[in-house]
Amino acid sequence: MRGETGVQVPVTVRTFTQLFSCTPRGARLARRLVANRMDMWGFPYDGGASESVTLVVAELAANAVRHGRVRGRDFRVRLLLRSGEDTVRVEVADALPERLPVLREAPGEDDEGGRGLLLVAALADRWGTALCPGGTYKSVWAEVRVPGADVRRGAGA
Repeated sequence: MRGETGVQVPVTVRTFTQLFSCTPRGARLARRLVANRMDMWGFPYDGGASESVTLVVAELAANAVRHGRVRGRDFRVRLLLRSGEDTVRVEVADALPERLPVLREAPGEDDEGGRGLLLVAALADRWGTALCPGGTYKSVWAEVRVPGADVRRGAGA
């Protein structure tokens, strides 16, 4: 039997993964480090792609701190950008798998909260949740379109 030989096109996957304390300070730090990473990947701080990804991370990190906090456990932020794709996948994992996020109707004008997932849904092409095997944590993920990602192949790793 003859196998076909062909050239396999390499795929570059850029990742960023970091644990943060499950505190408001940890959520702020997550937002700032993600903005920095997006800049290193060639998406400037004041660009639409960086602002969208950073805002999604900020909202999901705030939810992890507010609704997924377990004493002594951190939350994790992970970004994935594959060459040839124009999407950044954002994943924020926390230690409270039984509290899944629910997208609700828009809150009233006087309500102080409840808009985070509405922003995520507006900025992301897709979003959802995944439970880890064993049920010790959940991950809330969103895929954000970042036009021009392929052009930035040579940008910082």
